Amino acid sequence: MTTLEAKEAAAPTAVPTPAPGRRPRLPGNAGRRLAALLRSPGLLVAYLWIAVVLLAAIHPGLFASGDPLRQDGSQMLLAPGADHLFGTDDFGRDQFTRTAWGTRLSLQAAVVAVAIGLVSGSLIGLVAGALRGRTDSVLMRIVDIMLAVPSLIVSLAIISALGRGTLNIAVAIGINSTAGFARLMRSEVLKVGNAKYVEASVFAGHGYVRRLFKHVVPNASRSVLAAATMDIGTAILTVAALSFLGLGAPPPTPEWGLLVAEGRTFIGVQWWLSLLPGLVVVLTVLAVYRIGRSFNRGRTRVVA
Repeated sequence: MTTLEAKEAAAPTAVPTPAPGRRPRLPGNAGRRLAALLRSPGLLVAYLWIAVVLLAAIHPGLFASGDPLRQDGSQMLLAPGADHLFGTDDFGRDQFTRTAWGTRLSLQAAVVAVAIGLVSGSLIGLVAGALRGRTDSVLMRIVDIMLAVPSLIVSLAIISALGRGTLNIAVAIGINSTAGFARLMRSEVLKVGNAKYVEASVFAGHGYVRRLFKHVVPNASRSVLAAATMDIGTAILTVAALSFLGLGAPPPTPEWGLLVAEGRTFIGVQWWLSLLPGLVVVLTVLAVYRIGRSFNRGRTRVVA
């Protein structure tokens, strides 16, 4: 090898640099989420199941075009098959159709319940964390009292005062979940309020209100919204439980908890009447929890 060839071999390889003013393209949030879905089949299945459930809630006729209230004495207590995927009940009504149409009421109640708890609890926690002092002490003592009473007892007391019905169940669950959202929002406001970038904004001349709504609220709300996603699963279970006890929509209105309750009379022989609607509830709650866990893992991004 000549001296010139040796110098060329030892010379560092030139690395191409991007043109001035241009930045290399990085995958956006949508691309990263799609890649995460492909790496996690369980999360992908959860999203697909929730998509199906939402479609059933919006347009149940896509899955079951029949009448959920139609009775047929010749089709009573049939086993699951091609004509009746979930079998039929003791009035000859198609159980799959009733489960599909019951999705709307069950999900509406769960979403309304979480919305009530999220909005009211976040406002209480925001006021307590922002004002602190005596206001914080008074509000948190009220929250402690709410948390000290079992949730089911509180819900039953509120329903007794408001009356039976799916909407009243949603209001009861929402009021009952206010305390949890309030404590979470307060803790996040206090934690974010002591962050260095918030303290630095003081030297930038930002007022207290501007710091609160530009830095503290956006970052604190991420954890609260992630918790609200998982709380939907809890709300679905609670709505089903209260409907099972007969506090929801009156028969023959289809609702998930009511369908499970109606089938318990025949659980020894026609087990599918309770098992299959209950399985839909379980799968929906598991899918919501799986999606909520993925949100919890990705909530650390800072909005500065």
